[in-house]
Amino acid sequence: MVSLISLVDLVLYQLLANSFYRAARKMRTFGLSLSSKPSHQTCSYPSIAKCDVQGRNRMSQTIVCDIHGVILKTQSFFPFFMLVAFEGGSIFRAFLLLMSCPFLMVCDHEMKIKVMTFITFCGLKIKDMENVSRAVLPKFYLENLNVHVCEIFAGTGSKLVITNVPRVMVEGFLKEYLSVGDVIGTELHAIGGYFTGCLTSSGLVVKNKALKEYFGDRKPDIGIGTSSLNDHLFFSSCKEAYVMNNEESNKNSPNSMTMTRDKYPKPLIFHDGRLAFLPTPSASFCMFMWLPIGIFLAIYRILLGIILPYKLALELGVYSGIDLKIKGTVPKKTKPNKGVLFVCSHRTLLDPVFLSTSLAKPLTAVTYSLSKVSEFIAPIKTVRLTRNRKQDGETMQKLLSEGDLVVCPEGTTCREPYLLRFSSLFAELADEIVPVAMDTNVSMFYGTTASGLKCLDPIFFLMNPKPSYHIQILEKVPKELTCAGGKSSFEVANYIQKKLGDALGFECTNFTRRDKYLMLAGNEGIVQQDERKKCSY
Repeated sequence: MVSLISLVDLVLYQLLANSFYRAARKMRTFGLSLSSKPSHQTCSYPSIAKCDVQGRNRMSQTIVCDIHGVILKTQSFFPFFMLVAFEGGSIFRAFLLLMSCPFLMVCDHEMKIKVMTFITFCGLKIKDMENVSRAVLPKFYLENLNVHVCEIFAGTGSKLVITNVPRVMVEGFLKEYLSVGDVIGTELHAIGGYFTGCLTSSGLVVKNKALKEYFGDRKPDIGIGTSSLNDHLFFSSCKEAYVMNNEESNKNSPNSMTMTRDKYPKPLIFHDGRLAFLPTPSASFCMFMWLPIGIFLAIYRILLGIILPYKLALELGVYSGIDLKIKGTVPKKTKPNKGVLFVCSHRTLLDPVFLSTSLAKPLTAVTYSLSKVSEFIAPIKTVRLTRNRKQDGETMQKLLSEGDLVVCPEGTTCREPYLLRFSSLFAELADEIVPVAMDTNVSMFYGTTASGLKCLDPIFFLMNPKPSYHIQILEKVPKELTCAGGKSSFEVANYIQKKLGDALGFECTNFTRRDKYLMLAGNEGIVQQDERKKCSY
């Protein structure tokens, strides 16, 4: 009996010791990080910096790699799950994902992916995930691209990405921006247009197994991975293998690791979503801590504009954290019985409001559609247009006879440093035209959306700790360059677009409102009369 008790004690001791030892190793490996990559070990494969494809027949090469930690610099995929949870799901789903962080810290790689997948996707509409994949995630992926890997990818004939993150999160971006031929990722179970949060029967993708199933007896020319054990097995199935070491690359050439906008594989002109930052665990925590303060601050700033005189509202607004910079002066009117037409670049719905407050004078803004909430809280007069060119022209002429008028001829907002094509209608209505270059910057929330609730746009913008508005009033367009001087309305519109582009350092494009909404929301951005609450401006 004594021997049996000793044996049981020994077994229990070994089990507990081993359990605590494994837990300690996981904590040491992952620390306070939520990296969903397996633990690393000493690697005998050469660094990616030694991969030189200049002398190769690149169109005949086949490259295989993972998006996680290879194509993307970040070692954690948590921020991208958070983006899907927040933008595709709700703020409550995002909060639940954040609350799972302590548990994720002690989970192994496979369990982390499964837990984050379940919280993020359980009950999520497939359509919402498609919208996030198309309109939200590409911006953050592009900002985290690894320059060296992209240089190797460029011009390569065949590219395959194998990853154990859900395929729906990465496939659209990889094929659209990096011209990847095939993407093998973890498949998610769905019923009736909704994800269940569970994986299909195939489970998490195992790279080495997926590679052999895809190529059979053949081997890809180049494999790129990390120094993890799983990637070592994956390397053995490639003719050449290179290890991605971001720390070494940053040490040797810190600037070369940053993907600048001009080096993007494809220009990023449109994107959607509310979050303006990469939601790492710490950043997400700060956002949720700021939310109550931000909501109160947004209401306070709105009331300033509605209740107080221009000068006092401007001063208190600046004291509340708004960064407002104004450059230039309004030229004198030459026609006392007709107002000045201010032509603005369009960054948010608040463009006319900030211009009116900065000039300390009442202005009228015309809009194709505006939510009732935005119309109610607007401290200036707003007038709806009908998209009937003749009728809209008559309306604007009447408004100009009553006072100064603000128009945004792009017809919709654009977040990136681009100007959309200008409508030429405004040029036919006045010969006293003053271009106004507007630009904004936010650190937490975007104040525009294509697929969300437009009525919340001003609130989200004003919820930022320090939103900035830069207003530059340019010189009045010379009369000889207006329609009164013999120029066509298209020539006037293009001239003003170029002047504003030069002042802002933005690139002029031929994209329109219709192009934006087709890409981001899958519609043309035209809302019926009975759908005003979801209208897009």
